Amino acid sequence: MFERIMRQRLALFVLALAILATSAIAATAPKNVILLIGDGMGIGSVVATRYAIPGRDGRLAMETMPYVGYSSTHSANRLVTDSAAGGTALATGVKTNNGTISLAPDGKRVKTILELAREMGKSTGIISTKHITDATPAVFVSHVSSRSKLEDIAAQMVRSRVDVVLGGGKRYFVPKSKDGARADEVDLLKEAAQRGFAVLDNAQDLANCTSPKYIGLFADNVMTSDRPEPTIEEMTAKAISTLAKNYKGFFMMSEGGKIDSGCHGNDLGMTIKETRMFDDAVKAALDFAKADGQTLVVVTADHDTGGLAVLDPNDDNPKLTAGWSTKGHSALYVPVFAYGPGAERFTGCFENTHIPNVVASLWGKKLN
Repeated sequence: MFERIMRQRLALFVLALAILATSAIAATAPKNVILLIGDGMGIGSVVATRYAIPGRDGRLAMETMPYVGYSSTHSANRLVTDSAAGGTALATGVKTNNGTISLAPDGKRVKTILELAREMGKSTGIISTKHITDATPAVFVSHVSSRSKLEDIAAQMVRSRVDVVLGGGKRYFVPKSKDGARADEVDLLKEAAQRGFAVLDNAQDLANCTSPKYIGLFADNVMTSDRPEPTIEEMTAKAISTLAKNYKGFFMMSEGGKIDSGCHGNDLGMTIKETRMFDDAVKAALDFAKADGQTLVVVTADHDTGGLAVLDPNDDNPKLTAGWSTKGHSALYVPVFAYGPGAERFTGCFENTHIPNVVASLWGKKLN
């Protein structure tokens, strides 16, 4: 009798521990995840923009996030990654070869965190200030052997069941007979409308849109962010307001794509401008997350570009002087900033593959 009572008590104790563990996991599981990627945004871009805009004693929105780490970005076959391999790591938790879009080095298709979110019934969205078929947005919704297959990427994007697509690159969705770039003469915007997307052309269209599903391609190629185009802040805020209507939550990726362009050109002014605009989008995401309480926000980069160092001012530039080490990518670590449920998991030094794998684990899932 005594042994049976003790076994029953032990079983109840184990059950109580299991319930407490499940409750703890649920308490840290974000309903929504917003991943913001500054293409090419190394720590130098962040520091330069901080000193140039809020000033030496000020802080950017991303710098107010309480958890900070550093990510290693090497690809499967190179120490210095490109955006395709760097983005694939952030989207799938798998290292791949440069130039490859969400396929493993052996060519096997690997699941993206956006696809996992969709399987869970969450709404999804992708945003970029470059053409939306560029490597970083492409890795979340398409699987191709080369990032140069822009027409294939566009077709997979429209057919991927993503809810919100915003950026440039209209030419890759439109046939040549309609002044686009598609040799197959497929009109993907017409197909998108047939699949239930509202098709948007400008900032006013975006502001007025009430559809739960839309595609906005605001430039033939890379966006300028000047009117009539929306800014990345406007695209991010609008997408959040749409996707948040799903009671199961959402996953969204928003890319400041032209930071990379500024760094490739060793153009400090452009780098600061684009990083500042990206930080405005970060603020929009943080404002939502702070009010919502169920949203994880992660800010990072796919790689560093330019190897930027910020030096003392001189007579030629009384504000900031830049020291660039390259006009290409570098193998430098990139910063990771996090806020919200589970944000404490993004501290220390880790591989870029850590980011989507942690998000999946917070949802109680395994990605690949």
